[in-house]
Amino acid sequence: MTTDIVTDVFEEHRPVLTGVAYRMLGRIADAEDVVQEAWLRWSSVVREDVREPRAFLVRTVTRLAIDRLRQLRSRREAYVGPWLPEPLVTDFGPAVPDTAERAVLADSVSVAVLVVLESLSPLERAVFVLREAFGFPYGEIATTLDRTEAAVRQLAGRARRHVEERKPRYDVDPVHRRDLTERFLAAAAGGDIDALLELLAPDVRLVGDSGGKSKAPLRILESADKVGRFLVGIAQEPVPDLEIRSLELNGGPALLVLIGGKPDSVMQVDVRDGLIQCLYIVRNPDKLTAFGNA
Repeated sequence: MTTDIVTDVFEEHRPVLTGVAYRMLGRIADAEDVVQEAWLRWSSVVREDVREPRAFLVRTVTRLAIDRLRQLRSRREAYVGPWLPEPLVTDFGPAVPDTAERAVLADSVSVAVLVVLESLSPLERAVFVLREAFGFPYGEIATTLDRTEAAVRQLAGRARRHVEERKPRYDVDPVHRRDLTERFLAAAAGGDIDALLELLAPDVRLVGDSGGKSKAPLRILESADKVGRFLVGIAQEPVPDLEIRSLELNGGPALLVLIGGKPDSVMQVDVRDGLIQCLYIVRNPDKLTAFGNA
Protein backbone atom coordinates (compact mmCIF):
# COMPACT_ATOMS: atom_id res chain seq x y z
CA MET A 1 0.00 0.00 0.00
CA THR A 2 1.54 3.33 -1.07
CA THR A 3 1.96 6.28 1.27
CA ASP A 4 -0.83 8.18 -0.51
CA ILE A 5 -3.25 5.28 -0.10
CA VAL A 6 -2.30 4.88 3.56
CA THR A 7 -3.09 8.56 4.12
CA ASP A 8 -6.31 8.43 2.10
CA VAL A 9 -7.62 5.44 4.07
CA PHE A 10 -6.92 7.19 7.36
CA GLU A 11 -8.50 10.46 6.25
CA GLU A 12 -11.58 8.57 5.08
CA HIS A 13 -12.16 7.35 8.61
CA ARG A 14 -10.94 10.44 10.49
CA PRO A 15 -14.44 11.88 11.16
CA VAL A 16 -15.54 8.68 12.91
CA LEU A 17 -12.26 8.42 14.82
CA THR A 18 -12.48 12.04 15.99
CA GLY A 19 -16.14 11.57 16.89
CA VAL A 20 -15.37 8.54 19.05
CA ALA A 21 -12.40 10.23 20.74
CA TYR A 22 -14.28 13.46 21.52
CA ARG A 23 -17.29 11.65 22.98
CA MET A 24 -14.92 9.58 25.08
CA LEU A 25 -12.83 12.48 26.35
CA GLY A 26 -14.94 15.64 26.12
CA ARG A 27 -11.98 17.76 25.05
CA ILE A 28 -10.92 18.52 21.49
CA ALA A 29 -7.17 18.66 22.19
CA ASP A 30 -7.23 15.27 23.93
CA ALA A 31 -9.28 13.80 21.08
CA GLU A 32 -6.86 15.17 18.48
CA ASP A 33 -3.88 13.78 20.42
CA VAL A 34 -5.49 10.33 20.44
CA VAL A 35 -6.27 10.48 16.72
CA GLN A 36 -2.71 11.60 15.97
CA GLU A 37 -1.32 8.68 17.98
CA ALA A 38 -3.62 6.37 16.02
CA TRP A 39 -2.22 7.80 12.78
CA LEU A 40 1.34 7.06 13.92
CA ARG A 41 0.40 3.47 14.67
CA TRP A 42 -1.52 3.13 11.41
CA SER A 43 1.37 4.53 9.35
CA SER A 44 3.82 2.01 10.80
CA VAL A 45 1.64 -1.11 10.92
CA VAL A 46 2.30 -4.06 8.63
CA ARG A 47 -0.51 -3.80 6.05
CA GLU A 48 -0.81 -7.55 5.59
CA ASP A 49 -1.83 -7.81 9.25
CA VAL A 50 -4.81 -5.47 8.80
CA ARG A 51 -7.80 -7.00 7.05
CA GLU A 52 -10.30 -4.26 8.00
CA PRO A 53 -8.72 -0.79 8.30
CA ARG A 54 -11.84 0.82 9.83
CA ALA A 55 -12.08 -1.80 12.57
CA PHE A 56 -8.35 -1.52 13.26
CA LEU A 57 -8.47 2.27 13.50
CA VAL A 58 -11.58 2.41 15.70
CA ARG A 59 -10.07 -0.24 17.98
CA THR A 60 -6.82 1.74 18.24
CA VAL A 61 -8.55 5.06 18.98
CA THR A 62 -10.91 3.49 21.52
CA ARG A 63 -8.12 1.82 23.46
CA LEU A 64 -6.00 4.97 23.41
CA ALA A 65 -9.00 7.02 24.58
CA ILE A 66 -9.64 4.59 27.46
CA ASP A 67 -6.01 4.93 28.56
CA ARG A 68 -6.20 8.73 28.28
CA LEU A 69 -9.49 8.83 30.19
CA ARG A 70 -7.95 6.89 33.07
CA GLN A 71 -5.06 9.34 33.13
CA LEU A 72 -7.47 12.28 33.19
CA ARG A 73 -9.47 11.04 36.18
CA SER A 74 -7.21 12.67 38.78
CA ARG A 75 -7.14 15.92 36.80
CA ARG A 76 -10.95 15.97 36.60
CA GLU A 77 -11.26 15.27 40.34
CA ALA A 78 -9.07 18.30 41.10
CA TYR A 79 -10.92 20.55 38.65
CA VAL A 80 -11.98 23.90 40.12
CA GLY A 81 -15.76 24.32 39.96
CA PRO A 82 -18.19 22.43 37.69
CA TRP A 83 -16.75 20.63 34.66
CA LEU A 84 -18.28 20.92 31.18
CA PRO A 85 -17.04 19.44 27.90
CA GLU A 86 -15.12 21.66 25.54
CA PRO A 87 -17.59 23.25 23.08
CA LEU A 88 -17.56 21.50 19.72
CA VAL A 89 -18.70 23.15 16.50
CA THR A 90 -21.02 20.60 14.88
CA ASP A 91 -21.81 20.43 11.20
CA PHE A 92 -22.75 16.92 10.16
CA GLY A 93 -23.14 18.10 6.55
CA PRO A 94 -24.33 15.95 3.63
CA ALA A 95 -22.56 12.89 5.04
CA VAL A 96 -25.47 12.49 7.48
CA PRO A 97 -28.62 13.26 5.46
CA ASP A 98 -31.08 11.19 7.49
CA THR A 99 -32.97 13.21 10.11
CA ALA A 100 -33.13 10.34 12.60
CA GLU A 101 -29.40 9.68 12.31
CA ARG A 102 -28.64 13.37 12.74
CA ALA A 103 -30.78 13.42 15.89
CA VAL A 104 -28.88 10.46 17.35
CA LEU A 105 -25.49 12.02 16.60
CA ALA A 106 -26.56 15.42 17.97
CA ASP A 107 -27.91 13.87 21.15
CA SER A 108 -24.78 11.78 21.69
CA VAL A 109 -22.60 14.89 21.55
CA SER A 110 -24.92 17.17 23.57
CA VAL A 111 -23.56 18.80 26.70
CA ALA A 112 -26.18 17.11 28.88
CA VAL A 113 -25.21 13.62 27.67
CA LEU A 114 -21.45 14.25 27.84
CA VAL A 115 -21.79 15.42 31.43
CA VAL A 116 -23.61 12.19 32.31
CA LEU A 117 -20.98 10.12 30.48
CA GLU A 118 -18.39 11.55 32.87
CA SER A 119 -19.92 9.41 35.61
CA LEU A 120 -19.42 6.15 33.67
CA SER A 121 -16.34 3.96 33.93
CA PRO A 122 -13.98 4.20 30.93
CA LEU A 123 -15.14 0.80 29.63
CA GLU A 124 -18.83 1.66 30.03
CA ARG A 125 -18.27 4.95 28.28
CA ALA A 126 -16.49 3.26 25.38
CA VAL A 127 -19.28 0.71 24.95
CA PHE A 128 -21.98 3.39 25.14
CA VAL A 129 -20.27 5.62 22.57
CA LEU A 130 -19.55 2.82 20.11
CA ARG A 131 -22.99 1.25 20.42
CA GLU A 132 -25.37 4.17 20.95
CA ALA A 133 -23.66 6.91 18.94
CA PHE A 134 -22.17 4.89 16.08
CA GLY A 135 -24.17 1.65 16.07
CA PHE A 136 -21.23 -0.75 16.14
CA PRO A 137 -22.23 -4.43 16.51
CA TYR A 138 -21.66 -6.01 19.92
CA GLY A 139 -19.25 -8.52 18.42
CA GLU A 140 -17.06 -5.77 16.95
CA ILE A 141 -17.10 -3.85 20.24
CA ALA A 142 -16.10 -7.04 22.06
CA THR A 143 -13.09 -7.42 19.78
CA THR A 144 -12.20 -3.75 20.22
CA LEU A 145 -12.21 -4.02 24.02
CA ASP A 146 -10.87 -7.57 24.21
CA ARG A 147 -13.98 -8.70 26.09
CA THR A 148 -16.59 -11.36 25.45
CA GLU A 149 -19.75 -10.34 23.65
CA ALA A 150 -21.77 -11.26 26.73
CA ALA A 151 -19.64 -8.96 28.87
CA VAL A 152 -20.07 -6.14 26.36
CA ARG A 153 -23.84 -6.58 26.36
CA GLN A 154 -23.81 -6.30 30.15
CA LEU A 155 -21.69 -3.17 30.01
CA ALA A 156 -23.98 -1.69 27.35
CA GLY A 157 -27.11 -2.39 29.37
CA ARG A 158 -25.63 -0.94 32.54
CA ALA A 159 -24.36 2.18 30.75
CA ARG A 160 -27.67 2.72 28.93
CA ARG A 161 -29.68 2.47 32.16
CA HIS A 162 -27.29 4.83 33.91
CA VAL A 163 -27.54 7.44 31.15
CA GLU A 164 -31.34 7.13 30.87
CA GLU A 165 -31.74 7.57 34.62
CA ARG A 166 -29.51 10.63 34.82
CA LYS A 167 -30.00 12.31 31.46
CA PRO A 168 -32.45 15.23 31.74
CA ARG A 169 -35.42 15.22 29.36
CA TYR A 170 -35.11 18.20 27.04
CA ASP A 171 -36.82 19.33 23.86
CA VAL A 172 -34.50 18.81 20.91
CA ASP A 173 -36.31 20.96 18.33
CA PRO A 174 -33.49 23.28 17.14
CA VAL A 175 -35.89 25.99 15.96
CA HIS A 176 -37.54 26.14 19.38
CA ARG A 177 -34.19 26.19 21.17
CA ARG A 178 -32.86 28.90 18.86
CA ASP A 179 -35.94 31.06 19.45
CA LEU A 180 -35.62 30.78 23.23
CA THR A 181 -31.87 31.42 23.01
CA GLU A 182 -32.45 34.67 21.12
CA ARG A 183 -35.21 35.77 23.50
CA PHE A 184 -32.98 34.95 26.46
CA LEU A 185 -30.17 37.05 25.00
CA ALA A 186 -32.45 40.03 24.41
CA ALA A 187 -33.88 39.89 27.94
CA ALA A 188 -30.50 39.49 29.64
CA ALA A 189 -28.81 42.19 27.55
CA GLY A 190 -31.68 44.58 28.22
CA GLY A 191 -31.58 43.96 31.98
CA ASP A 192 -35.26 43.01 31.87
CA ILE A 193 -35.43 40.60 34.78
CA ASP A 194 -39.20 40.12 34.43
CA ALA A 195 -38.88 39.06 30.80
CA LEU A 196 -35.94 36.87 31.77
CA LEU A 197 -37.81 35.15 34.56
CA GLU A 198 -40.65 34.34 32.16
CA LEU A 199 -38.18 32.26 30.11
CA LEU A 200 -36.70 30.35 33.05
CA ALA A 201 -38.16 27.21 34.58
CA PRO A 202 -38.70 27.55 38.36
CA ASP A 203 -35.96 24.98 39.01
CA VAL A 204 -33.59 26.18 36.27
CA ARG A 205 -29.90 25.43 36.76
CA LEU A 206 -26.88 27.47 35.67
CA VAL A 207 -23.63 25.54 35.26
CA GLY A 208 -20.53 27.69 34.81
CA ASP A 209 -17.18 26.20 33.82
CA SER A 210 -14.21 28.46 34.46
CA GLY A 211 -11.64 25.93 35.69
CA GLY A 212 -10.73 28.60 38.22
CA LYS A 213 -9.18 30.66 35.41
CA SER A 214 -11.95 33.24 34.89
CA LYS A 215 -14.94 34.66 36.68
CA ALA A 216 -17.87 32.25 36.99
CA PRO A 217 -19.91 30.64 39.77
CA LEU A 218 -17.91 27.89 41.46
CA ARG A 219 -21.14 26.10 42.31
CA ILE A 220 -24.21 25.30 40.24
CA LEU A 221 -26.88 27.99 40.69
CA GLU A 222 -30.44 26.72 41.09
CA SER A 223 -33.83 28.50 40.92
CA ALA A 224 -35.13 31.13 38.53
CA ASP A 225 -34.57 33.94 41.01
CA LYS A 226 -30.86 33.18 41.60
CA VAL A 227 -30.10 32.49 37.96
CA GLY A 228 -32.06 35.50 36.71
CA ARG A 229 -30.42 37.95 39.10
CA PHE A 230 -26.97 36.59 38.31
CA LEU A 231 -27.54 36.98 34.56
CA VAL A 232 -28.95 40.48 34.82
CA GLY A 233 -26.06 41.44 37.10
CA ILE A 234 -23.38 40.42 34.60
CA ALA A 235 -25.36 41.82 31.66
CA GLN A 236 -25.42 45.26 33.28
CA GLU A 237 -21.65 45.43 33.68
CA PRO A 238 -20.23 47.78 31.01
CA VAL A 239 -18.13 45.82 28.52
CA PRO A 240 -16.37 47.68 25.69
CA ASP A 241 -16.11 46.12 22.22
CA LEU A 242 -18.59 43.34 23.00
CA GLU A 243 -19.77 41.06 20.22
CA ILE A 244 -22.16 38.10 20.35
CA ARG A 245 -22.45 35.54 17.57
CA SER A 246 -24.86 32.68 17.04
CA LEU A 247 -23.52 29.27 16.01
CA GLU A 248 -24.19 25.56 16.43
CA LEU A 249 -22.30 23.76 19.16
CA ASN A 250 -22.71 20.20 20.38
CA GLY A 251 -25.69 19.67 18.15
CA GLY A 252 -27.68 22.74 19.21
CA PRO A 253 -27.83 26.55 18.98
CA ALA A 254 -25.37 28.50 21.12
CA LEU A 255 -23.95 31.97 21.65
CA LEU A 256 -20.29 32.93 21.41
CA VAL A 257 -19.32 36.05 23.35
CA LEU A 258 -16.25 37.94 22.16
CA ILE A 259 -14.63 40.91 23.87
CA GLY A 260 -12.15 42.89 21.84
CA GLY A 261 -12.36 40.19 19.19
CA LYS A 262 -11.22 37.48 21.62
CA PRO A 263 -13.46 34.63 22.83
CA ASP A 264 -14.72 35.28 26.35
CA SER A 265 -17.43 32.65 26.83
CA VAL A 266 -19.86 30.27 25.20
CA MET A 267 -23.49 29.96 26.32
CA GLN A 268 -26.01 27.28 25.51
CA VAL A 269 -29.46 26.44 26.88
CA ASP A 270 -31.49 23.27 27.27
CA VAL A 271 -35.24 23.63 26.92
CA ARG A 272 -38.31 21.72 28.07
CA ASP A 273 -41.99 22.67 27.87
CA GLY A 274 -41.15 26.09 26.43
CA LEU A 275 -38.84 27.11 29.28
CA ILE A 276 -35.09 27.15 29.84
CA GLN A 277 -34.23 24.26 32.15
CA CYS A 278 -30.47 24.55 32.15
CA LEU A 279 -27.95 27.16 31.07
CA TYR A 280 -24.34 26.18 30.38
CA ILE A 281 -21.59 28.81 30.37
CA VAL A 282 -18.02 27.89 29.44
CA ARG A 283 -15.43 30.52 30.38
CA ASN A 284 -12.33 28.41 30.86
CA PRO A 285 -9.96 29.97 28.28
CA ASP A 286 -8.36 26.56 27.66
CA LYS A 287 -11.70 25.38 26.25
CA LEU A 288 -12.18 28.38 23.95
CA THR A 289 -9.01 28.18 21.89
CA ALA A 290 -10.91 26.85 18.86
CA PHE A 291 -12.65 30.24 18.61
CA GLY A 292 -9.43 32.27 18.67
CA ASN A 293 -9.89 33.29 15.05
CA ALA A 294 -13.67 33.55 15.18
